[in-house]
Amino acid sequence: MPFRSKKTLETWVDEFRTTREGGALVSVVVQDGAGGADTGLVIVPLRNDGTEIYMQPVAVGDPRWSISFGARSEESELTAAELHGLAAELLVAASLCQFLQEKSLDHEEDPDEHDDHEQAEAQNISG
Repeated sequence: MPFRSKKTLETWVDEFRTTREGGALVSVVVQDGAGGADTGLVIVPLRNDGTEIYMQPVAVGDPRWSISFGARSEESELTAAELHGLAAELLVAASLCQFLQEKSLDHEEDPDEHDDHEQAEAQNISG
């Protein structure tokens, strides 16, 4: 079953950073999927807008990704230079989303194997 764990997404984000300009502030966090599986959530902070973009797969088995903008606490006013900065950040986010979609096309990862591996690592650390 196609699946993207936090570890896989971190690897992909690292690859994105080495092959394209930008993305230094991008992070990946755990997101609980079906049955508590770690599906990963990619976060792109927007310095010029005071919010962030959340990227996640549309559905298990679907290579498309959706983008959501975080809520802002207040209306924002930008100068021309700040708007150019925001446009540059959005361009990096769009490139990252396209990159993640391309990586997802042929990717298959079994969430059960990932969970078994994570549990084994946890036992090694605590034991």
